[in-house]
Amino acid sequence: MVSRPEMVAARPEAAEAWAAADALFPVRVTRSFWRRIDPHNPADPLALQVLPDRRELEAAPGDLTDPVGDQLKSPVPWVVHKHPDRVLLLLTKRCHLYCRYCFRRTLAPGENDDPTPAEWSAALEYARNSGAQEAILSGGDPLTLKDSRIFEAIDALRGAIPVIRIHTRAPITQPSRITPALVAGLRERNPVWVLVHCNHPNELSPEVDAALAMLVDAGIPVLNQAVLLRGVNDNPEVLVELCQAMVRRRVFPYYLHHTDAVAGNAHLRVSEPEGRALYRILKTRVSGLALPDYVIDPPDGSGKRSVETR
Repeated sequence: MVSRPEMVAARPEAAEAWAAADALFPVRVTRSFWRRIDPHNPADPLALQVLPDRRELEAAPGDLTDPVGDQLKSPVPWVVHKHPDRVLLLLTKRCHLYCRYCFRRTLAPGENDDPTPAEWSAALEYARNSGAQEAILSGGDPLTLKDSRIFEAIDALRGAIPVIRIHTRAPITQPSRITPALVAGLRERNPVWVLVHCNHPNELSPEVDAALAMLVDAGIPVLNQAVLLRGVNDNPEVLVELCQAMVRRRVFPYYLHHTDAVAGNAHLRVSEPEGRALYRILKTRVSGLALPDYVIDPPDGSGKRSVETR
């Protein structure tokens, strides 16, 4: 993990807002991700995602505390159930790195970072009786936990739910977390799908490539979810490069998420008309294999839907 003095030294203009931003939502950047950043460039697309900005402290029109309706669809703590065939379990609030636009930033880690044994037992019981065909292990980032915890969760669910999905940014932010032991354990428990989160081609590196290849070579399907972000990837050339880079790595570009209106990320939001225009261009530039679905997750908790059908 990069120390705060090192980050502040690189961006002294942000020092004033740093402590206040960190109190609202932790500022944490892995050493691996930091090596891919040009911290002295205020427009660096990776720095914009992870370093604090004084605009995070300003209220903005449209700010929401529950921007995708997770709280409305949480029947028991640590569970979100929006669709009959899918159930999501939050294994932890912790991440290796905290993205400043995160739609769950109002669930900032601190106290009660993980479910208590009683809460986890109740969450598993609900999931097993939900009738879902897919269980999504999310967070936070589930891969901040030990392998044994991940395997125990999968084993506890597998009797009732045939397909497990792990939603993680770890292959991108902390690629060393993808180890032979982890991959072997996931392979033994197939069908397991891994959904990663990469927003810009500069996030890719040889160590990220190795982590992704380790998963794919083991027969574990890997998909990517990107978020449309102002100054990061609100550019057709960047989106084309990102989607094509994913396909070259045998990772399917699954979703392009419209920016969620969580408090503190207004400076990173892209309007829906802008997003539609970008997506229309993207559709003409990449194959169907490389084209993600452009989706929005509305605050009523009804779940993701294609922006083009709205």
